[in-house]
This record gives sequence, structure tokens and C-alpha cells, in this order.
Amino acid sequence: MDTASKETIKNDYAQHEKDTGSVEIQVALLSQRIKDLTGHLQSHKKDHSSRRGLIAMVSKRRKLLDYLRRKDEERYLKLIQSLGLRR
Repeated sequence: MDTASKETIKNDYAQHEKDTGSVEIQVALLSQRIKDLTGHLQSHKKDHSSRRGLIAMVSKRRKLLDYLRRKDEERYLKLIQSLGLRR
């Protein structure tokens, strides 16, 4: 993922103008990395070290989403709707 796409994601999911690390941004960045790595693993089926990293990213995203759901249900629902995640 290049810097321009990261900046676009940060601008789309920021809560305020100086927001760079809110839960929404972290989940959106992880979702993009997961999507990219999933495409890589479809063509490189034996890349087990990358698969391990993918599983770690999915777990981290799940933990962040669980945290957001506990703290603010409305923001959680809005985020999974905009990212197209199932839950």
C-alpha cells in the first residue's frame, strides 16, 4: 500500500482534522492490507509466512472492532457498513 492510498484512507475515516490513529483509521488501514494480502495469497498458495501475518492482522482488526463496539455502538455500525464487513 502506497503513501497516497494511506492518506486517502486517513482522510476518509478521520474524526477530526488532526486525527491519525483513531480506531476507525486503524481498522480501515488493516482492512486494506488484508484485502491486498488476500490477493497475494490466492496466487502464492505456499507462502505460509504471509498467511501467518494475515491471520495476525485479522485478529487485530477483530479486537479493535470489539473495542469500538463496547465503547460506541453507533460508530461501530457505521464503520462496518462503510467497509462492507460482515458481523
